[in-house]
Amino acid sequence: MTILEAHHIKQSIKDRELFSIENLAVHSKDRIGLVGKNGSGKTTLLNLLAGKIQPEQGTILMYTSVELLPQLKEKRDQKSGGEVTQAYIVEALKKQTGLLLADEPTTNLDTAHIEWLEKQLSHWQGALIIVSHDRNFLDKLCNVIWEIDEKSLQIYSGNYTAYRRQKEKEIEKQRLAYEHYQQKRQQLERAIEKKEQKAQRATKTPKSKIGSTEESLKGAKPYFAKKQKKLQKTSKALETRLDNLEKVEKVREAAPLKMTLSNQARLQQKIILRIEDLEGAVPGKQLWKKASLNIKGGDKVGIIGPNGAGKTTLVKKIMQGDAGITLNPSVKIGYFKQDLSTLNSEKSILENVKETSKQDETLIRTVLARLHFYRDDVFKPVHVLSGGEQVKVAFAKLFVSDINMLILDEPTNYLDIEAVEALEGLLQAYEGTVLFVSHDRQFIENIATKVIEINHQALTFFDGSFRQLHEEPAQKESQEDPTEQQLMIIETKITEILSKLSLEPSNELDQEFQKLLQQKRMLLNQQKK
Repeated sequence: MTILEAHHIKQSIKDRELFSIENLAVHSKDRIGLVGKNGSGKTTLLNLLAGKIQPEQGTILMYTSVELLPQLKEKRDQKSGGEVTQAYIVEALKKQTGLLLADEPTTNLDTAHIEWLEKQLSHWQGALIIVSHDRNFLDKLCNVIWEIDEKSLQIYSGNYTAYRRQKEKEIEKQRLAYEHYQQKRQQLERAIEKKEQKAQRATKTPKSKIGSTEESLKGAKPYFAKKQKKLQKTSKALETRLDNLEKVEKVREAAPLKMTLSNQARLQQKIILRIEDLEGAVPGKQLWKKASLNIKGGDKVGIIGPNGAGKTTLVKKIMQGDAGITLNPSVKIGYFKQDLSTLNSEKSILENVKETSKQDETLIRTVLARLHFYRDDVFKPVHVLSGGEQVKVAFAKLFVSDINMLILDEPTNYLDIEAVEALEGLLQAYEGTVLFVSHDRQFIENIATKVIEINHQALTFFDGSFRQLHEEPAQKESQEDPTEQQLMIIETKITEILSKLSLEPSNELDQEFQKLLQQKRMLLNQQKK
C-alpha cells in the first residue's frame, strides 16, 4: 500500500540546486536507507517529506501519519548526548506512526544502545526512512537504498552492502565503456591521420616517367585533384564521427599511497607503547582496574566500550604520558578529534595541508584525491567548504604531517559514508601506527587489527579483529552486564506498553507501566553503586 507520493520535486539552498526528483513513492512496509554526500540534501528531503518545509516546486501527498526524529537534538537538563538521543527515540517510537523518518539516529549512542535501537526498529510496524553513516545499521534494517547524487535520486533494491555491489557493477560497466570509447576514438584518429597523409601525397606532382608526354601529365593533374578532394571528404566525415562520438568519463582510480614516515622502518613490529599497571578513574568513579598491554609499530588498534567507560580518558593518559605509560622516543604522535582550529580559513585546501607537511606535493595531492578533492578543488579557500569537507582537510593536514602514529577520537562523526570509506582507504594504506576510538562497527572491523575494550571497570586487550573478539562465546558471555541487559529489556517493554496505552488506555496497562518504571529505577540505582 502506498503511504506517500512525491511528484516533480525541486529544492535549492541559497543559489545552489540540491536535487530534482520526478517521482517518488513509499509503501507501508518499506525500510529505506537514504545516503549521499554531506550537503547533498538528505536532511532537507526528510524535512520535506515530514511537512516541516514546503517544496519550491512539486507536490507531496501523505496518506499516513509521519514522525521525524531530527539530527540536531536539543539538550535537556544535564543529560549526556547519548541519553538525549535515547529520549528522542523513545518519544518517536511510542507514537506508532505509519512513517518514521530518522536522521542520524545512532549519533552519540554506544554499541549496546545502537543494537538496542536496531531491535526496536526491526519490530517497527510502519515504514522507515533512515539517514545514517553507520553502514552496519543500514545493512541490518534496510531493504531499499535511496542515493542522492549529482542532484538526482537513484533507487537500489537491497541493503547497503547490496547497494555497494550494484554501484561497483556500475563502475565496472563505466570502466569497460571508457575503454571501448578510447579504442573507438583512437581508431577514428588513426583513420583520419591516414586519410590526411594520402590527401597530402595526392597533391604532389607525379614524377615524370620516360616516354610521358606533357599532355599525359596535364591529364593526370585533374585525376589527383579529384582523388585529393575525395580523401579530404572522407577525412571530414571521419572527423564528424569523432566529434559525434559519445564521450565516456574515465573512472577515477585511487593512486597508490607510499609515504615517508619518520623512523618507521626501525619501529615496525617493535613495542612502541608500553602500558603497565595503568588504572583509570575520575572523581567518584573507577573506570578500570590496573591493566597492562603493549602496542607495536604498525598496529591498528580500535578502542571500544560503552559511553562513559573511559575511552577518551585512556587516550588523554597516553597523550600526557601518565605514570605507567612508556612511549618509544622515536614515536611522533598526531592527535585528531575533528578540531578545525588548525585550519586557516582564508588559505586554500592545498596551502593548509602543505603547511606542516614533509611529504612532496604529488603525495599530498594523492591523499586529497583519496578524500575526493580532485584537480582544481585543492585551490578552493577553506571558508567555502562544508563542515564535513573542512573535517577532511583537517585530517589530511594531520595525516601528511611529520608523524608516525595517529590517535583518532571518533573520526567518523558527522562524515558521510563516502568520506568514511575514503578515510578507511587512507588508514588501511598507512604504514604507521593507528590508535582510534569509535562506535562505528564497520569502521572498527575494516581498520582494527587489535582491540582494546573498556567495560565493567576492566580494560582488556585482544590480539585480533573486532569480529573475532565478538565471535569468542566464552569471552562474550563473561563480559555481558546482566543489569544492562535487564535495562534494555525493560526499556523495550516500556515502549510497547506506551504504544498500547496511546491506542487503548486501561488501568491494567497503566499499572504494568508503573511497575516497569519502578524496576527501571531500581536497576539504575544498582548501576550507580
